[in-house]
Amino acid sequence: MTEEEVLSEFRSCHALLEGHFLLSSGRHSAHYLQCARVLMDPERASRMAAALIHMIPRETRQKIDKVVSPAMGGVIIGHEVGRALGKEAIFLERPTGTFELRRGFALRPGERVLLVEDVITTGLSSREAIAAVHGSGAEVLAACALVDRTAGQLDLGVPFYSLVAVNFPTYADEELPPELAARPVEKPGSRKA
Repeated sequence: MTEEEVLSEFRSCHALLEGHFLLSSGRHSAHYLQCARVLMDPERASRMAAALIHMIPRETRQKIDKVVSPAMGGVIIGHEVGRALGKEAIFLERPTGTFELRRGFALRPGERVLLVEDVITTGLSSREAIAAVHGSGAEVLAACALVDRTAGQLDLGVPFYSLVAVNFPTYADEELPPELAARPVEKPGSRKA
């Protein structure tokens, strides 16, 4: 899939939103990509997962033992990537603010993991998820996401792949442009900022 085809998928299901949004990172944006809407169609989710894994070099794909995603946003796309790879897909949760494996999920020492996200804005959650995987003794071979909001500037310390890289500006509270500050704030994400 080309970047324009990916964005077209978002537009077709009204998942590319405009307004004033408070992102999970705590930053503000005039644009929000609602991956849950894109992924609610199982066929579309499957197509996007297949396209995403084809961004990853074959030699890396062949080494993957398990797919891990941070909850909440990464669960659906992580599951679909796991299905496309023929690998188990599990997820990390933050019941007390720190990522951990629950529900009987486990990683073995030396197990090789692909970390899968829906959208990455600052990379903070991804770095925390990578730390949790490493804490279990497993190794993160690579990370991927449907959307990279850093427009290719992200460094997670592992190879990173995305279907689309966008550069929608984000702002801290004290940096808000007047036209954005004048709009009511929406908090569409799954995590408190």
